[in-house]
Amino acid sequence: MAIHESLPLVTTIAVGLSAAFLLGLIAVKLRIPPIVGYLVAGILIGPVTPGYTADIGIANELSEIGIVLLMFGVGLHFSMKDLMEVKRIAIPGALAQMAAATAMGVLLAHCWGWSLASGILFGLSLSVASTVVMLRSLEDHSLIESTNGQIAIGWLIVEDLAMVLALVMIPALSVGEGSDTHTSLMKLAVAVVKVGMFLVLMLWGGKRLLPWLLRVVAKTRSRELFTLAVFAVAVGLAFGASKLFGVTFALGAFFAGMMIKESEMNHEVADRALPFQDAFAVLFFVSVGMLFDPSILIDKPLEVLMVVLVITVGKSLIAFFIVMLFGYPVKTGLLVSAGLAQIGEFSFILASLGVMYDILPQEGRNLILAGALFSIAVNPLFFWSVRWINVFGAGHPRLARFFDLRDSNLSHLMEGERKDLKDLVIVVGYGSIGREVCDNIISAQIDLIIVDANRERVAMLRELGYHAITGDATHEETLKAAQIHKAVAIVIAVPDSFEGRRIIDVARQLKPHIHTVVRAHNDEEVRYFKKKRVDFVTTPQGEMGRSIIHYIEGIRSGIVPLHKTDF
Repeated sequence: MAIHESLPLVTTIAVGLSAAFLLGLIAVKLRIPPIVGYLVAGILIGPVTPGYTADIGIANELSEIGIVLLMFGVGLHFSMKDLMEVKRIAIPGALAQMAAATAMGVLLAHCWGWSLASGILFGLSLSVASTVVMLRSLEDHSLIESTNGQIAIGWLIVEDLAMVLALVMIPALSVGEGSDTHTSLMKLAVAVVKVGMFLVLMLWGGKRLLPWLLRVVAKTRSRELFTLAVFAVAVGLAFGASKLFGVTFALGAFFAGMMIKESEMNHEVADRALPFQDAFAVLFFVSVGMLFDPSILIDKPLEVLMVVLVITVGKSLIAFFIVMLFGYPVKTGLLVSAGLAQIGEFSFILASLGVMYDILPQEGRNLILAGALFSIAVNPLFFWSVRWINVFGAGHPRLARFFDLRDSNLSHLMEGERKDLKDLVIVVGYGSIGREVCDNIISAQIDLIIVDANRERVAMLRELGYHAITGDATHEETLKAAQIHKAVAIVIAVPDSFEGRRIIDVARQLKPHIHTVVRAHNDEEVRYFKKKRVDFVTTPQGEMGRSIIHYIEGIRSGIVPLHKTDF
């Protein structure tokens, strides 16, 4: 009897994961994010399509675990340091973009005759991008460590935090029979107090207890026990928070991940949690697909089109103009807007909660899922288009000036600075590698100018007394402002190898005999830069700072030959 009752569970998991694997593989082969394949797999085994139908009740229960582990992973990778690096644009930019996208959702809902609460929840679901999709796209284009990538990631962090607050508000503002505004506000106030108590407890006790517990388990040297401890912390704390403080499972798991992030065990925990997170996250996306009714594509094509346009065009244009208002180059605006032109896991969670609490109609969830499917599927095209536009703009002098819109106060050195500098070195990119290089150059008492696209970072460097300018080094105006005519070498420490190649070309156009120093990520890039006759190539695995300084000092002493490549 027990074996017979367990069959639906085993069958649902087996069929769900198998279908997700096959369709995810097809999606990857088509250069589409695999999430699209997982969602389609759910549609095919769902109740609204012919053929085998998985147990949707079991799928929903498994998806709850997927949500918990997904949010645990978000908390585990949450970085306040990354947010602080770009806080002046990420915080107001993300909040303004979310507010505008939510307003568009409310307007659509009003046109369809929905309530204000439904419109707000619908708009919030359209306003938040998928962390999984954006991070994968940035990784595929080697933009994670770039300034533009950091801005996009900071933007995502703010959106994630806003969604955490939304998870608190949804149950509190659910309207039942006989409810009024006063009752709803009281429910919200009680929920906020409970969340505040939970947060205080986590910051005071959880920050100490959870890392201590994991250290104790780690001393047993049992891999399976440590893995079990990670799983128990994520699910157990989410359950306890829900029962004791009335917060959602997702919120409890998020804070559990945040607390462990602060400990020295965070990397080990991430390694153990990742397999569980990936497996159950796939089941979560499959279960979401099972809830989708494809007939809405036929019954309400105009509504679906409007939702897709809000996601891919509306909020992307808003994000682009916000970035422009903050004085960043067009390249930054294009990248951020491309990354935000989709919705994903948080939208699904909000939609499911909205239907559960009778805030959002079933039609609203179907529209959100349709918008997610289309926006995620076409998102790679947005990134490809951004790359093509940047290449086209950089190749046309008139457009290049437009593409390099910069603030005059930060994009040029002061007159006194320009006169005092001589035989200098230009370092492009002040990330982890660029920082190491700059520290060694300063220690060697060599004049230095830093070029970085992050305006906040450049402002900070200037306050510390560095010669730094903001701008896009693939444009002549930026390198001229960096006094390239006085430079003996240019060190290119940007993570995007495509951008590095373009900087080499521009630098040599302005000063043909300048020494070029480049970081390479792999042997293929090393071979490419060797063909480009780059003078010095090094990889992040070595002591880059010291090796580069040794080379530059050789230039100054006249003993290093031109076109020497170091591996």
